[in-house]
Amino acid sequence: MINSIRAVRRAKGLTLEEVALRCDPPTTAQTIGRLETGTRTLSLGWMNRIAKALAVDAAELVRLPQDTQLRITALLGADGAYAPTRPEQALTARATEDMIAVRVASSVGDYRAGDEIWCRRMEGDWSSALNRDLLVPRPAGRYVFARLLNVDGEKLHLLPPGTGQRQQVVGNPPWAAVAVRLIRNL
Repeated sequence: MINSIRAVRRAKGLTLEEVALRCDPPTTAQTIGRLETGTRTLSLGWMNRIAKALAVDAAELVRLPQDTQLRITALLGADGAYAPTRPEQALTARATEDMIAVRVASSVGDYRAGDEIWCRRMEGDWSSALNRDLLVPRPAGRYVFARLLNVDGEKLHLLPPGTGQRQQVVGNPPWAAVAVRLIRNL
């Protein structure tokens, strides 16, 4: 069975040992690792124990063939949006193909550390995203995550969410992604 235990565990920032100790009864990190990789059979009992340890629904640990894996495209922090240094998956895998995700690395504006912002890619007609938060690509793997204030021809006038941030202008971006869903763990 293909499972998402590793992706969920990493998204929550937990080690194998931490998950093993959270299981009831506790188990070993080696056992959790074997269940993640499929070298040990993942029974329904194990799935329920691990789901409880990760504080998720057991269905989130099963990856079905038709599920779309939502990849974290950018991380958002006090210094702005930037590309992750290693591949990361969103907390849940129930997204459409035109979605990308931004994980908030440190609290900024209305967003808290750990939030995921799901964005729908769009091209061309930027005016439909006025007064909405956008992720816009910049050269060299950089991004701008900001509120779209104005569209002036091919120029987007953007205001980042942090206090004291200056308006930025991006000319003729190849695409942008408008924020459509906020995923926040309580």
